[in-house]
Parts: sequence; C-alpha cells; structure tokens
Amino acid sequence: MGKKVKKEVEPPPKDVFDPLLIESRTAATVVLMLSSPEEEVLAKACDALYKFASKGDENKVTLLGLGAVEHLYKLISHEDPIVRRNAIMVFGIMASNHDVKKLLRELDATNSLISQLAPEEDVVIHEFATLCLAHMAVEYTTKVQILEQGGLEPLIRLLGSPDPDVKKNSVECIYLLVQDFQSRAAVRALNVIPPLLELLKSEYPVIQLLALKTLEVVSKDRETRIILGENKGLDCLLKILETNEFSDLHVEALAVLGNCLEDVHTLQLIQQTGGLKKLLSFVELSTVPDIQKNAAKAITKAAYDSENRKILNEEEVEKRLINLLEIDNDGVKVAASQAISAMCENLASKCAFGLQGIPQLVQLLSSDNEEVKEAAVTALANLTAASPSNARAVAEAEGIEPLVNTLNAQRDGAIANAATVLTNLAMQEPFRVNIQSRGIMHALAELLRSTNNQVQSKAAFAVAAFGCDADARAELRNTGGLGPLIELLHSKNEEVRRNACWAILVCASDELTAVELCRLGALDILEEINLSTGRKNNFSEDALEKLLDNNLPQKYSQMGYLSSSNIITDGFYDCGQIKPGVKFLSLEELSMQELTDRRAIIFINAKPQEDLAGEKAQDSSYEQTILSPSISRKGSREKARKGKGKKEEEKSKDVIQITSKVQDEINTENSHWLPPPDFILLDYINDASKTILPLTTTRAQVMALARFVADKMGGPIERDKLHDFSWELHISEIEFDLKCNVVPIGKVKKGTFYHRALLFKVIADRIGIGCSLVRGKYNRAWNEVKLVDDSPQGIAGLLLPPQEYIVDLMFEPGFLIKQGSAEADQYKHF
Repeated sequence: MGKKVKKEVEPPPKDVFDPLLIESRTAATVVLMLSSPEEEVLAKACDALYKFASKGDENKVTLLGLGAVEHLYKLISHEDPIVRRNAIMVFGIMASNHDVKKLLRELDATNSLISQLAPEEDVVIHEFATLCLAHMAVEYTTKVQILEQGGLEPLIRLLGSPDPDVKKNSVECIYLLVQDFQSRAAVRALNVIPPLLELLKSEYPVIQLLALKTLEVVSKDRETRIILGENKGLDCLLKILETNEFSDLHVEALAVLGNCLEDVHTLQLIQQTGGLKKLLSFVELSTVPDIQKNAAKAITKAAYDSENRKILNEEEVEKRLINLLEIDNDGVKVAASQAISAMCENLASKCAFGLQGIPQLVQLLSSDNEEVKEAAVTALANLTAASPSNARAVAEAEGIEPLVNTLNAQRDGAIANAATVLTNLAMQEPFRVNIQSRGIMHALAELLRSTNNQVQSKAAFAVAAFGCDADARAELRNTGGLGPLIELLHSKNEEVRRNACWAILVCASDELTAVELCRLGALDILEEINLSTGRKNNFSEDALEKLLDNNLPQKYSQMGYLSSSNIITDGFYDCGQIKPGVKFLSLEELSMQELTDRRAIIFINAKPQEDLAGEKAQDSSYEQTILSPSISRKGSREKARKGKGKKEEEKSKDVIQITSKVQDEINTENSHWLPPPDFILLDYINDASKTILPLTTTRAQVMALARFVADKMGGPIERDKLHDFSWELHISEIEFDLKCNVVPIGKVKKGTFYHRALLFKVIADRIGIGCSLVRGKYNRAWNEVKLVDDSPQGIAGLLLPPQEYIVDLMFEPGFLIKQGSAEADQYKHF
C-alpha cells in the first residue's frame, strides 16, 4: 500500500568542501575538529560523524565516549545554518542510544531542539530535530520537559509539513507524549484532531498507522471524542474499514471506534447512518483474529452504558459474540467472553446468551489457557446472577464439575467467579445437593485461606449459600473451615467482613457449629466489630445474636438473658456471669477441673443415656455417676457403702457396675464426652406435664408451675428470714459428695433465686409455657411471662395487649408481679 517514508534524506547541496571519510580510528580526531573556529571544518566534521554514527550503535557509543555529544550540543545553536543542520542530523541519529538519551536529558537538550522547530528553519533540521525528540519522548521526564517547554504546538504544526519524514517523526513524538493524560488535554486544546485526520489520507502506511494509534489514545477522553465526531472522524474510520486496501489499518481503526462507541450519542449516530450494521457485519466476515478481538473490545466498551446495550441488542450483537467464542484464537475468546459479561447487564441479552452461549462458555472452562478460563467463568457469573434459567442451563450443560475444578485455577479472578457461579446455582436445591456431593465445603475451606480479598469475599459468600444444609456445615467443621472463616472477620476489606459475618450467621444455625465458632473466638470478634461504627455491618449484629441463640450457655453467661424463644435443651449449664476477656469453657472442661469453693455450675440433662434407660436410678444414682473422668471407681464404691440399709447398698452396687461399664466403653471408643442423666429432673418434667399442662389457662399454668418449682427447692421463704436459708451449704455438700463443681439441677433441694428461675424456665420450655430468664445481681434471677388480663367490665370481648409479669418463686410462689412496679423492683433488688 502506497509508498514508504524515505529512509535517506536528500544529500546536502554541493558545498565548497568534499565529504570527509573517517574510520573509527580517526573518530577522536574528528571529534576534536568540533572545537574548530572554522565553520567549514565544523560542517565537514559533523557530516563525517553523521555517516560514522549511522553505521551502528557501537559507533554511537564510541562517539559518546569521546565527548562528541557535549560538542554537538553547542553546535545545534550555531549561527551557520549548515553547521547547525549537520549537528542536529548527528543528534537525530545518535539519540536512539539509551546512554546518549540520558546525557541529552542531563544537558536539557529538549529546549534547544524545540527552538529548531520554528517555521523558518530548514526541513532537514525539522526532520532530525523531531527525530531526536521522538527518541527522547519515550522517557517520562522528557515528556514533561517537552510539554512544559512548549514543544506540543510546533509538533502539531509540523503534522502539516510537506515532508513525510517530518510528519512521521512529529506524529510519533505526539503519540508518545499523549500517553500522559496531561498531554492529552493539551493537544485537545491545540486542536490536534483535524491534522491527525488529515494524516489518515497519507500515502505512507506508517504515518497512517501512527495517526490512528494517536487517535486511539486521545479518544479515551470524552471531550476529544466529541471533537472527533464534529470533524467527521467516524466517517473516516468507517471508510478505512470498508477499504480492503487498508486492511493493515483495520485493527487500529477498530480500536479508535471502540473508544467512540462508549458514548450513546456516537453509537446512535453510527446506527442511524447504517455504520453500526456495517461494523458488525465487517466483524462477522473478518477472519483476522486481531480485528475480531478489537471488535469485541469495542463492544465491551460500548456495553458499559445501558442505552448502548439496548442499541447493541437491537442489532443482535449477541449472535456475533457467540460466534466469536468458536474462533480458534485465545485472544478472541477472551475478548468475546468479556463482551458477553458486559452485555449481560441487559436482560434481553442475558436471556439470548442463556439460550445459545452457555454451552460454549462451559467448554472454555476446560481450556489450558488460564486467561480464557477466567474470562469464560466471569461471563458465566454474570449470566447466572439473578437468573435461575441460566443457572439451570449451566447445570444442563454439565458445567458443575468444571466449575468445581476451576476453584483450583491459577488466577484469583477465575477462582472467585467460579465460586460465584456455584453460589448462583446453589439457589436451586437439586444443584446445591449435586455441588455439595463434590466436596464443595472442603474446597471453600481452602479458599477462605486465600490472601486475595476477592477470593475471600466470594468464598465466604459461597459458604453462606451452602451452609444452609446441616451436612455442609458438618463438612466445613470437619475440614477446619471455621477457623479461616473467623479470621476473615479481622479483614480490613468491608465486603470480606460482611460476607464472613453472613456466613457465620448461616453456619450458626445448629448448636454444634455455633459452639465451635464460639470456641474459636467468633463471639469476641463480633462483639468488637459491633462496637465500631465503621466496621459493623448488616450481618454482624445478627451473626452475634444467632451464635448466642444456638449457644445458650454462653449467651446466658455473657448477656444474662434468655428470651422465650431461647428454649433450654439438654446440655445447658449455668456457670454464672463471665467476666470480659475470660475464656468460656465447655461443660466437659469444667467437669475436669478440681473441686473449688467457687459457685457451682448447674447443668441440665433430662435425657437418660441409652445404657441406663432400663435401670432408672434414684437420687443415689447421681452420687455414683461419674461427672469427671478423674473420679475413680474406688471412690464410687466407697460412696456407695455410706448408704443406709442393705437394699439401698445393693442398688448402689448395681448402679456402680452399669456406670463403670458405660464409662469403660466411652474411654475405649474415645467418643464425645456426655454429661450424666438427671433422672430427678426428668421426673419433674413428667410430673409437671401430667399436673400442670391440663390446666386451661396460661395464667393458671404459670402459677401452678411456680408453686411446683418452689416446692422442689425448699418451699416459700419468709422475706425477713431469707438470710437464714442456707442454700450455699447445701450446694457445697452436693459438690463435695460428687467431687465435682458441676451439679445436676435435680440434686438441688434448697435453691435460691437463680436455681428456681432456671428450673422454672427448663420445665416451662418443655411443657410449652413461654417465659424468659433474667439474671440480676447478688444471686438474683427471675422469670418474666406475658399474660393477657381479663377484659374489664363493659368492654367484654376486647382483646387487650399482654402484660408482662415477674413470677415470684421465693416468697409467695405463684404470685405474679407486674413488671415496672415497686414490687417488681423489690423482688429484683431486695
């Protein structure tokens, strides 16, 4: 296509001297001649050095070492035009060398070179001055110098030079300068677009190419795109695409168009003139990968705007992009996948891709090219977002297995988006079960350990999606995933913290997981997060509450409150108010501790162990049941011998044998430690079910249960004799007998406020009476119930809101004290 830019400048006009031929051995002599006061000698020396430097980089290095650059620098401002011209010619040739450029920067040569760009200067001076500047403009510091010293204006003016080499050097220099955004603004102000468009008509491909590359950079700015449209630049670009002779310019022309298509107005204009249809057809018919790739990139840029997406959808761009996925070129596949991702924001496009493009994208997940894999899975993530039908299409295209495999990809983006697609599929139960069967939680546990915020966030989000299933939660626990999940609560990334809180909220749905999360420190971290206005989020408070709701012993210990929805089950224990910063121990850990004089731990376990179900023991069974593995069988036998009567002693021996057998089996199998059964509590619950449950009103049930509890724990106590109620000694005796700090509530026959309130709550929960449990100070605790008062006279049938009452379990068992009254305050603080 066309002529090439001439490689050699025309020989200088014949002068009065003949050329001076030199070899490297005489180069030093010629450099010395640069100090001559005679203009003729200077001109000859410069001409000889030009020819010497033109032979290769080695010669340039030689001249640099001989100090030629410093001498030449003085000569580029010489009064004699021939000397000045010849000196600049040497500069232009030598400036391609890195070390020469470095020295020229130190000499601040740009200012002198820019001064040689004046209109009255010789065209050869223009050529080599611009060549030198183009060599130097690859360095950022030189770009700044050229901009600050006013070099842009003469360079833009020289785009209209009659000499093609001057044009080529000038546009190349401008191209390098506009890589910096400050220069882009400056060239726009100097009206660079018209001369650049004029260069597209050049007969030299290299000039056209540089002009297009410059237009591609400057058109990244919206203001420049507007100017480009006003100067009919789009027509020029489309004309290049329509001309087969310009096929070597099509890639760059598409790149410029890609920038222009970002603007709705421009895209509408191209559509109205039929240019968009031509453009898309051109892409469809082209077999050049770079053209196909740039076309897809152009569509991607355009698709960032919602109006543009509508226009592209009208032109059925989806079909073209799906076809590009079939091209045997990884770059094209990546660009097409990225364009699909961008177009997915349009609902109609998302549906179109779902019908046709998903199988091709699924196939790309098995690509050996990691970039292709990442682009394809990103497209699938966008396609399946809020689209059950597309998620179903992915599953039907057998995409689940390659998606799970992609979690082991090398690129973090691919991993994160694979987790996202799997999360989107998990919204439908059959797919969730399928994915879970492939060990998804094990894979996610590894991803939670990633150092990449995006991977961490998407992995935590996926844990929240799959954690709704009990088996998945168990898998996460067993694979050690809870620890890394909790670590993400420390993340400085807001999205990571939020998704980690959400995952913990979901995983805390069962007691086992909630207890393990608490053991690993999740509660402390969540409390810390919730105290910070900058770090707490929509899920952190709910996660904390959920954890506590499924770990009621710790909730009651920390919060001092259980609501009516917090149902106390077997395994609950009250170890008192825990101090901030103190580790909360499990019942098993507490049972292992040596006997102390501190407050007893009261535990609940009304469910008998299977091995003891047929041999229900009486009160003495608690004395023989091993609460701590440290208690020996010998101690149990000695305790049994203290019983009264032969029959009781025989019964105790039977219990010893059964209990020892059970303990041996537990030790042999190394199974999970279980607290011993509390048959007395079981009797309480059975008795309450028979006598209290049949009562017709909740009020009557509450009052009856209060009397029942008080009767089991020492009966009513007169207020002025409360200090004589020696419940502490009674509890200490139980602890001493059991050789353990952990006491089953059924053993407590003389209980104070907190024993009675706990027993009331336990039985109420079992028989369906709603009540809360509140811890007060000084061993106080009480139950609160909500009851509907009888309708007052004259308003029969009116449904009144329930009133809250405190249940008296100590002084007048069964008496209901209205919340907020003086009597209520006295009961709490007496």
